[in-house]
Amino acid sequence: MGVLYLLYESASGYGIFQQVKSEEIGSSLPEVQDSIVDLQRFNKIMKLKSFLPFRSAEDALENINAVSEGELTQNLYNFLELNLGKEKKAALGVVDTKIGNIITEKLQIKCKSGSLIMELVRGIRLHFDRFIKGLKPGDLAQAQLGLGHSYSRCKVKFNVHRVDNMIVQSICLLDQLDKDLNTFSMRVREWYGWHFPELAQVVKDNSLFAKCAAFIQHKNTLSEEKLVQLEEITGDPEMAKQILDAARMSMGTDCSEIDMLNIVSFASRVAALTEYRKSLHTYLVNKMNACAPNLSALIGEQVGARLISHAGSLTNLAKYPASTVQILGAEKALFRALKTKGNTPKYGLIFHSTFIGRAKPKNKGRISRYLANKCSLASRIDCFSEHFGNTYGEKLREQVEERLEFYKTGKAPRKNIDVMTEAVKAAEALEENQDNEEMTAADGTDDKKKKKKKDKKRAAEEPPVKESKKKKKAKVDEPAEEAAPPKKAKKSKKKKEKK
Repeated sequence: MGVLYLLYESASGYGIFQQVKSEEIGSSLPEVQDSIVDLQRFNKIMKLKSFLPFRSAEDALENINAVSEGELTQNLYNFLELNLGKEKKAALGVVDTKIGNIITEKLQIKCKSGSLIMELVRGIRLHFDRFIKGLKPGDLAQAQLGLGHSYSRCKVKFNVHRVDNMIVQSICLLDQLDKDLNTFSMRVREWYGWHFPELAQVVKDNSLFAKCAAFIQHKNTLSEEKLVQLEEITGDPEMAKQILDAARMSMGTDCSEIDMLNIVSFASRVAALTEYRKSLHTYLVNKMNACAPNLSALIGEQVGARLISHAGSLTNLAKYPASTVQILGAEKALFRALKTKGNTPKYGLIFHSTFIGRAKPKNKGRISRYLANKCSLASRIDCFSEHFGNTYGEKLREQVEERLEFYKTGKAPRKNIDVMTEAVKAAEALEENQDNEEMTAADGTDDKKKKKKKDKKRAAEEPPVKESKKKKKAKVDEPAEEAAPPKKAKKSKKKKEKK
């Protein structure tokens, strides 16, 4: 049997350990577990063959990033080739099977992994500072802490889902605000309704009701002087007059100053939350158009954001098949149907789309399946394509509209290949226009220089024009073409005389 070596990656460097007593240790796993805790017994099992320290913190971060991604760096390749390249029968124990496969492929070294390897690596991790001379336990802990901070910082900095995180948080906050605003608005209506119950019949909108309650306060103080300000709040002169007339004929109870102060404070907070909800919705629309423009153009910003939030990220949503996207958000109903052997749900979060609401009950399952297919395509284009824009999303939306029309009237929709060729051409034309605009914008900064150059060219071109007129007159008086033939004639006469 060949010798078994172990590869250990630490914060200070790479280490290769050799197993000494392979037959005794490999025979039973509990003996290995008992011998790991005691350093003297573990020294009889494993010994350090070679150690490669990292040169700097940047070098350590680069190597650990490669190890976490299952890649083989040049330092590790040279280290393994130098120590294990000549031993053909040796086996190398690794924790991560990805690195083991790469080492076997590039260095032709047989790699092993399993419970025995894990226990031996646990012992090496426990006593690693004792194997390296000059390395103290505090130094190793400090190196691990620094590498952990830099590794986490690097992962957060280069996180491809960082824009998705903003979308996930904003849509969750938006949904929570909708629930809270509904509850708070009902509370304002009920609380202020004791004093002015007729206002609820005139003003139906919740946010507008809160603004009116915060402005009117005591109904007795409402007069024609405040009618202009009330028209600005409501945006409707007739509604403002109705509120004024209702205040004069109101049958509500009177409120004390302290009670009205609390009512007005709560109503103003509800109105402020409503305004914040509008700004948050605008922020979400901008983020969705920047992160997933095609998905937003196809199914809308809110439904698309809910799909991304439920999947965890845009990449996870792009990896899902269309069947999963279709029932995303209806997991409880799906498992209940599988358990009771009933009908599975036809749609999940995509039910909030307008397409499913416009379809007939018998066609809702068909259109949801078709819409989920297009959503899967749009999310993959947004996630993996280099093209930026909503061209594909608009074309996919046209296809869904045509499918709805087919279910209603029987009109045959266009083929998918024809629509996609049109989308590709439109995307290429859009990119060309963007490039031309960038070129013109870059050239626009040098307009003054171009004007100066044009003036210089005009100044340089003017004198030659005058000279050309003089030359034309000279050519008319003394043509150069008539002077050439006589010279040739003289030469011919001389030749004849010689003959």
